[in-house]
Amino acid sequence: MENRHLSEEQKRTIEESVRNILAALGDDPDREGLVDTPERVARMYDVFEGMRYTNEEIARMFDRCFEEPSSGEMVLVKNMDAFSYCEHHLALMYNMKISVAYLPKTKVIGLSKVARIADMVCKRLQLQERITSDIAQIMQLVLGTEDVLVHIEGEHSCMTARGIRKPGTVTTTTVSCGAFKTDAALRTEVFSQL
Repeated sequence: MENRHLSEEQKRTIEESVRNILAALGDDPDREGLVDTPERVARMYDVFEGMRYTNEEIARMFDRCFEEPSSGEMVLVKNMDAFSYCEHHLALMYNMKISVAYLPKTKVIGLSKVARIADMVCKRLQLQERITSDIAQIMQLVLGTEDVLVHIEGEHSCMTARGIRKPGTVTTTTVSCGAFKTDAALRTEVFSQL
């Protein structure tokens, strides 16, 4: 699947919008320190590449699994670093640690693919709750199993740097599917390892 970067027209629209924001804030977009800012911001916004793919397309992009008879044993990839941007304020969600557990049925996924799925989902304007459920859905599509758990802990600059200003506040979200939802002992096993 091809990379879907911003088009030249999209970049020009972003540049014009950033110039307007700078002027609306009372600054001169043509002054030395700001003259290249609209172009830099437009290039930076390519970080939102994940917005140009559906969950199904991301699943196809990273659907490189190994056939493996089920051992019934859990696979856990934990503490993957990630960041994203809150769709409400365009504020940074940072210090995010993403953990993904699954019970293989007939396939296992390359470990780097789990991290790549998480990264692509985070390359969207997001809510932490949606990041959690999107990763779970994509993992289910790729692995052909309902038995997936995704757990995220993260800080949000809309909580720490603006608004209420409570540094150190951590938001935790979890999506439990299949056996992770119905088997309390299995869920306890995951959380004991996190």
